Amino acid sequence: MNVLFLCTGNSCRSILGEATFNHLAPPGWRALSAGSKPTGQVHPRSLALLAREGIDTRGYHSKSWDGLPVTPDIVITVCGSAAGETCPAYLGPVLRTHWGVEDSAHATGTDAQIDAAFHKAYRTLRSRIEAFVALPLQNLQSEPARLKAEMDRIGTQFA
Repeated sequence: MNVLFLCTGNSCRSILGEATFNHLAPPGWRALSAGSKPTGQVHPRSLALLAREGIDTRGYHSKSWDGLPVTPDIVITVCGSAAGETCPAYLGPVLRTHWGVEDSAHATGTDAQIDAAFHKAYRTLRSRIEAFVALPLQNLQSEPARLKAEMDRIGTQFA
């Protein structure tokens, strides 16, 4: 099963989601990420945070949702609600859910405040991914409506 973490810029939240999911994923599950308007680079603080957490950062890069190497089975949008941010809508026959996370790439303040914003985004995503992979995924794969309900529920937690 392929899970796409989708946002606009693909420089922070979706990359954090992709890398963390791949770090924790059960066999047969894989994450990728993309953006509708990718920035072209992964935010250095995202890479530094992942490295501090012991998550391999090799191969992660900012990319467009055009030309994905595989068709996703599940799309998780991670755009937040701050400043009226609108999530891109992935078109195609996939299971979709929204796990809103504020965009730490636009955090301002001291270095400590910016680092805290990145850590909050990471912890939110990691907690949700841990809840997701703890589901009886083998059983839920044959019950898409139940899987979607569980994913929607997870998206309201750990904010």
